[in-house]
Amino acid sequence: RAHLASAFFVSPFDSAAVVSVDGFGDFASAMWGVGEGNAIDVKDQVNFPHSLGLFYLAMTQFLGFRNYGDEYKVMGLAAYGRPSEVQKLRRLVKLKPGGRFELELDYFLHHTEGVSMIWDEGQPRIGTAYSPKLEELLGPARPPAAPVEDRHKALAASLQAVYEEAFFHLLNHVHARTKSENLCLAGGCAMNSVANGKVFDRTPFRNLFVQPAAGDAGGAIGAAFSVWHEKLGKGRSFVMDHANWGPEFGDEEISSELGVRSSELKKENCQVEKIDDEERLCRETAKAIADGKVVGWFQGRMEWGPRALGNRSIVCDPRRADMKDILNLKIKRRESFRPFAPSVLREKTAGWFETDTDVPFMLQVYPVRPEKRALIPAVTHVDGSGRLQTVTAGQNPLYHRLIAAFDRLTGVPMVLNTSFNENEPIVRAPAEALECFLRTRMDRLVLGRHVVARPSNN
Repeated sequence: RAHLASAFFVSPFDSAAVVSVDGFGDFASAMWGVGEGNAIDVKDQVNFPHSLGLFYLAMTQFLGFRNYGDEYKVMGLAAYGRPSEVQKLRRLVKLKPGGRFELELDYFLHHTEGVSMIWDEGQPRIGTAYSPKLEELLGPARPPAAPVEDRHKALAASLQAVYEEAFFHLLNHVHARTKSENLCLAGGCAMNSVANGKVFDRTPFRNLFVQPAAGDAGGAIGAAFSVWHEKLGKGRSFVMDHANWGPEFGDEEISSELGVRSSELKKENCQVEKIDDEERLCRETAKAIADGKVVGWFQGRMEWGPRALGNRSIVCDPRRADMKDILNLKIKRRESFRPFAPSVLREKTAGWFETDTDVPFMLQVYPVRPEKRALIPAVTHVDGSGRLQTVTAGQNPLYHRLIAAFDRLTGVPMVLNTSFNENEPIVRAPAEALECFLRTRMDRLVLGRHVVARPSNN
């Protein structure tokens, strides 16, 4: 219920179908209902051990991605393969009447062994969720250090396809029951941006809201709003149209941290300049991006949820085909098959992507227009798609101004946006931003109105 509340009560809809799809929690793995005003009427649920989230988790582990939350890697890998193993994977998930689904439990362990969390070299991992019978069906599992082969890509594509079959089986049943044009999604599976981007094509829903922290973190918001509206009977007045709800740091705190790090910055021959004029700040930063620089962009309040959306971001030139390699060399060091995302001016979205909808939280994937793909290779995935974020002047004025400055320089109304981190949590405070900058080969850091520039760093 907390997942449902987290999506509906902060949405722009007075009424909507509300769906949560997750791994597990309070013995429910999926739940749906109808939101009206300040109440949610739950209609049905799928109970543990039957779970689309655990299906995706088990296959993610089978493909050699063992860390907690690695499902997004498999979602990215899926674009490289053909779904040639769909028939086999359909044995794992059976579609049932009423939008329901059941797992073929012989292929899984979670219903008999439980779900355990372990720590391995500082990384959280869930105990193995698949049984030996899965290897009998699909062949040997991929060891984590083994190369990713065509077989693994085909399995990833087939996993995504079978997941979508069950997901849209549920959503189409919900629409048939509710007749609503509005859909609110929550739960960890609502982070599957590839499936989210197909909602309008594969269901009759016309409007979609996905809360930016759709996973377990969003349960806190859901619990709070559920008490406020459903227990206390308070009316609704809040719409979450941006995700900037985290901590903010003023100029005094930034200046102080720059002072603490001054000797390290001098040792790296970094130049530090304060630019109070926002127009000049954005113009010069856009010029640096257009010149191929990798820029850390630290502004305002930190984003709520797992996505960096323009306040704790690393921004780069989407036109450069080599930018993915540059980012991985200088900072990210992540798998080559994982795509990078574009932040695009909302008013110019339809000219570049096959959609004209608001995507403020980077939780939907849409096709890049075919004639534009060669112009933005750094943010166009192998299948021609992009996990875009639309940016308006109302949601994030400074970030919108930066992208607009880049558009004036280049004719491209977007930047590549990736999270400000190096295999760690996204930076929160100026100290963490400076530490990440100094530890990596980032070219420039914009901390509020302070610009830290490294000498040429080719």
